[in-house]
Amino acid sequence: MLAALSIRDIVLIDKLDLEFGEGLSALTGETGAGKSILLDALSLALGGRGDAALVRSGAAQGQVSASFELPEGHPVFALLSENGIAIEESLLILRRLQGADGRSRAFINDMSVSVQLLREVGRALVEIHGQHDERALIDPSGHRDLVDAFAGLEREAAGVAACYEAWADADAARLRHESEVAAARANADYLAHALEELQTLAPEPGEEEALSSRRQLMMNAEKIASELNEARDALEGEGTAGARLASALRRIERQAATAGADGSSPFAAVADALERVLSETEAARERIEEALAATAFEPGDLERAEERLFALRALARKHRVQVDALPALQEKLEADLAAITTSESTAAELAKAAEAARDAYELAALALSKARIKAAKKLDKEVAGELAPLKLEKARFLTRIESVDIREGGPSGIDRIAFFVAANPGTEPGPMMKVASGGELARFILALKVVLASRGSAPTLIFDEVESGVGGATAAAVGERLAGLGENVQVLAVTHAPQVAALARGHLRIAKEAVTTAKGEAMSTRVAVLGDAERREEVARMLAGQTITDEARAAADRLMRKSA
Repeated sequence: MLAALSIRDIVLIDKLDLEFGEGLSALTGETGAGKSILLDALSLALGGRGDAALVRSGAAQGQVSASFELPEGHPVFALLSENGIAIEESLLILRRLQGADGRSRAFINDMSVSVQLLREVGRALVEIHGQHDERALIDPSGHRDLVDAFAGLEREAAGVAACYEAWADADAARLRHESEVAAARANADYLAHALEELQTLAPEPGEEEALSSRRQLMMNAEKIASELNEARDALEGEGTAGARLASALRRIERQAATAGADGSSPFAAVADALERVLSETEAARERIEEALAATAFEPGDLERAEERLFALRALARKHRVQVDALPALQEKLEADLAAITTSESTAAELAKAAEAARDAYELAALALSKARIKAAKKLDKEVAGELAPLKLEKARFLTRIESVDIREGGPSGIDRIAFFVAANPGTEPGPMMKVASGGELARFILALKVVLASRGSAPTLIFDEVESGVGGATAAAVGERLAGLGENVQVLAVTHAPQVAALARGHLRIAKEAVTTAKGEAMSTRVAVLGDAERREEVARMLAGQTITDEARAAADRLMRKSA
């Protein structure tokens, strides 16, 4: 509920701090006292249209803060979470700064937010019915949700939305497949030709690098072979290092053979070392022979390698891919051509799945529509029962449901729902906002809110002079219904009717008084929270006018006893 409202420098309000309680609270005062200013300020904090004219004369900016106490799990927390704002406390503070230069800033729990988000949050917390109404019950876009809330059809509506999403996804998959196959068929000849080229060339992964390295090797083969031969010559033949080492080893081995039998001769160790050197020399010679063999090419090898390499690169440029991507491209073209041949069976499966999803949606949507039609009749009957006490006994209320074809349905089902009224006998029902007068509209809304009670309602309802144009028993009926609403939600009623004020649990009196400032005398709006005795005087004033008589006080007592 709305727990507190703090206003600074808004029109005639210089400084005002108010606290609100549960149930019905009445806001009273003489015409021009500033009740509309109070609602303008609250509307600003809820994301309403900003205006530099709202800033108190001489002030640089105005500020309004509205504090709300909310239970855990309230939908507004999910809305904030979707927008990246985590609120851990149950206290939510909406704040708006309005500059005299026209600029405006919005905050939620002191975090800067967009005015659009502030407006969405505000709509989830407060409904204002009257001249400040921005949503209330007059917007047909919300009538379908209200019927669902009245009948408790939220789960069924969510099921319809899920079925619609499944149908949309299945149909999108079908259309996507058909588009892909159509594109493939249109390019079938090109695909076949491109695939034939790739299959003829038969590229292999890593082939470009291998060919490039081999080509480079063949181009330098003569120089490489010359240097390898020079290295081999250094190891072979008479007079080479290898020959001298072999000769030295034989001599050492002979000396080792004549050494002592105990093997202590140093020649044996030398012989072992020379054998190792000769073994490594032989291994080096073998590696040189292998390298020489690798540089030995057929006369046409270089030409064939270059032709292959250039052909691969040309084909890669043609398809605008890297050479190494050619094998993958070949696989894709093969798959595309295969898809054309298997497209009919796949298309049939996708079409079948889309049809099944459509049937599921149709079944759920028709069931929801049937339940809505039944609920609408009950809603119309209950609202009709509330109209007579509100001096609308000759009026008619009608929930009009237009069901469209399944193909025109959406996530909310196939029903277009709007509240229609006929304010006078013999007239055709029309949209509530267009047909009803200001006073009638307020009472139609009150009748609806009484029937809907806490279903589909914001936690705080504000009614601005809902009793306008009526008095006596009708005003008393309005007060009784506002008090009844207060049993389920918080209700604030701006009223001139003593019958309404007398039934309120809380009472705030709004007055305009002269104050002395540095620039002289100025008018300022003040709000007083009334106790029981003060409430009696205020209700008596509303009954009698400026001169409060004992009869007016007695009448006030009688009215107030009804709320006890």
